[in-house]
Amino acid sequence: MLKQRPTELRVGGLTRLSTCDWPGQLVATVFCQGCAWDCAYCHNPGLRPARTPAQGPGCVPWAKVLGFLSGRRGLLDAVVFSGGEPTLQPALLEAVAEVRRLGFLVGLHTAGMNPETLEQLLGSIEWVGFDVKAPFADYARVTGVRHSGARALASLRSLLSSGVEYEVRTTWHPDLLSLEDLYRLKEELRSLGVAHYVIQRYRSQGARPLLPEVSEFPSLFAGSGDFQRFEIR
Repeated sequence: MLKQRPTELRVGGLTRLSTCDWPGQLVATVFCQGCAWDCAYCHNPGLRPARTPAQGPGCVPWAKVLGFLSGRRGLLDAVVFSGGEPTLQPALLEAVAEVRRLGFLVGLHTAGMNPETLEQLLGSIEWVGFDVKAPFADYARVTGVRHSGARALASLRSLLSSGVEYEVRTTWHPDLLSLEDLYRLKEELRSLGVAHYVIQRYRSQGARPLLPEVSEFPSLFAGSGDFQRFEIR
């Protein structure tokens, strides 16, 4: 992928302090614009269009992000690039390099739709939150894009072989994934060597009004709160 200057990074938002975007770290989260998939449960639909950095409301100049981070050295542990899908932007590689030069650890949220860019990033980041949508043969049911599961699987294999710390997570809604799907997905992840896995309950707040609210986890994943974190053994 042809690299671009960090100033060309299309940023749709900045969370100045988060304790949940990278478990155990105090982070700032940079929300990158652009996504090629169309998941019904998407909580950031406004980030799907890839606008240029100068296109008005909702766009945050990279210089502003960098200025904020420069004043938070020693106060924040890390910066997480989220989205949208950050790996679709050629400027991401140089933006990560600039953040590292400020002394921050770097994390990434990705659905793995661009395995080529993820492969280039893995030597420069410390943690990945990897979104697995469904059993890999059934991805189009969630993403609306044919062959999307093959790209996600390639990305996940690269991540697991890299040694970079990670958390794999799946958003569950019964209209998209049955309990049998979840069992099958869990076995697929086990066979790949995934150990750290989270199933999170769909929440309608902030999402497009395409799916009804889910009141609780099925008994298989019973637990308090909106997610269930466990180890695959």
